[in-house]
Amino acid sequence: MNWFYWALGSAGFAALTALLAKVGVAEVNPNLATAVRTSVVVLFSWAFAWATIPAGGWSMPTTRSLIFLVLSGGATGLSWVCYFHALRLGPVSRVAAVDKLSVALAAILAVTFLGEHLDARSVAGLGLIVAGAALMAWK
Repeated sequence: MNWFYWALGSAGFAALTALLAKVGVAEVNPNLATAVRTSVVVLFSWAFAWATIPAGGWSMPTTRSLIFLVLSGGATGLSWVCYFHALRLGPVSRVAAVDKLSVALAAILAVTFLGEHLDARSVAGLGLIVAGAALMAWK
């Protein structure tokens, strides 16, 4: 399966996550809701790793990889804390739309720090994402 199908799966599950989280956070402190969700993700991730990585495939990441994975985990945690607070306060459709500005921000960061290149079509697409998020958020 190539990256596109995995990305579609991610989008579908992210949409479902937003809907389920909105209902789940309605009567719970958003920080507690984030902790519960994160605990489930941790258990699921380890179960998935154990089920899919062959016996000889377990090797310790390099120090550099480990540092960046830990930083990524921290960024994910902060993102989820913000997301759950936003869901508690706002409608799913608007919160999820603004959250997708992460696509444009990730592209800008990838160009700036990873040297990736965006062609005119990609820039136009990112502009549409930003415009769409603004329209969805605008009341």
